[in-house]
Amino acid sequence: MSKATERSAPFLQQADDFAVSVLDGLSRPKKSLPCRFFYDAKGSALFEEITRQPEYYPTRVEVGILTDNAMQMLDGALGETVLVEFGSGSSVKTEILLGHMRRLHAYVPIDISESALTDARERLTARFSGLNIQALLADFSHPIKLPPELAPWPKLGFFPGSTIGNFVPAEATRLLRAMRETLSPRGKLIIGVDLKKDVRQLVAAYDDANGVTAAFNLNLLARMNRELDATFDLQAFRHAATYEPFEGRIEMHLVSVKDQDVWVAGRKIHFRAAETIHTENAYKYTIEEFHLIAQAAGWAPLRVWKDDLSLFSEHELVAP
Repeated sequence: MSKATERSAPFLQQADDFAVSVLDGLSRPKKSLPCRFFYDAKGSALFEEITRQPEYYPTRVEVGILTDNAMQMLDGALGETVLVEFGSGSSVKTEILLGHMRRLHAYVPIDISESALTDARERLTARFSGLNIQALLADFSHPIKLPPELAPWPKLGFFPGSTIGNFVPAEATRLLRAMRETLSPRGKLIIGVDLKKDVRQLVAAYDDANGVTAAFNLNLLARMNRELDATFDLQAFRHAATYEPFEGRIEMHLVSVKDQDVWVAGRKIHFRAAETIHTENAYKYTIEEFHLIAQAAGWAPLRVWKDDLSLFSEHELVAP
């Protein structure tokens, strides 16, 4: 690919996608926006800050699981393997695996955030001398065509965090199917899955006392102001996080505090007082529930690693 600092064709496609998706989502009877648009440069930085909040358990718990079990997870993948990370972000968790993969053929981080790919490349190049990094600026929700020179090598996919929970189950199945296609043949996937637990702990993780998650949610409005000539008053919206037990998911919303009109990309959008923009789902699963989704996508679930409190899980999936 071109230098990570260059504004490539995929970046321009993402910009067009942003405008089209925003206008479509805000024109619906129940307004919504895809959560993938959280991650501009500022949004990515805010998310990294979220992971350091005391209420946000997934990151620190998953880091513990990876640290304690990395060698088991890498059984059969310590030779010349291609490590493919979906939604790589800062790639901090990846360093745990890379520390054990001395004969890695290539590391392929895939992300829609150009700045995250650039920062990760610089940090990992400094730490792992000679690491072959082939970063891809792309939307991993579709099958990705990896560089042809990587075709002969076995692929290990890595999808940490709880991002799979951002997709409704049918979408999660399609995503996992796309990942299987990207990693084929001889594909294997290590994926993080947040588990069901006490509702109070779940809600607190998405509505921290320091207001970082609120700032992360509201940055979506600020991004529309910056990139789409929108006129959102951030003080006229508030962050809300609730748990929907029937769906088994956290929902994040931006709530209009008054009747108001907002211009977005030349179109006027009306908001009623208390009307919301649904910005994110975060599904929580039992191990059995997630295995059903993985199997529907054509994967065979094998091992599972959890923390002692069963807050979070890491799953090994293989293409049968």
